[in-house]
Amino acid sequence: MTDWIAILKEQTATGDQMGREVPQMLANPDISEAQVKTLFSALEKQAEFVEKLRMALEKFGHDFSIIKAAERLEERYVDLAASVAEKLKAMRK
Repeated sequence: MTDWIAILKEQTATGDQMGREVPQMLANPDISEAQVKTLFSALEKQAEFVEKLRMALEKFGHDFSIIKAAERLEERYVDLAASVAEKLKAMRK
């Protein structure tokens, strides 16, 4: 049986790390447009994965607090992707 809570904990740790690293990456003056595009794509995939994880948690009847944690993680990835999109937009001006 899949341990959804363990997956959520692992994903939350990764999300915390990305929350620290993405702003540093975006602040690097040497970051290329291709790197920003790749970062955006990776964050979008993470957001999609966490959305599926949240839906699985709901399906299997986990506590509201667990589902809420998954929602917050999903929002974090969406916010990070949005900040990367803004960087990409600024680079194209």
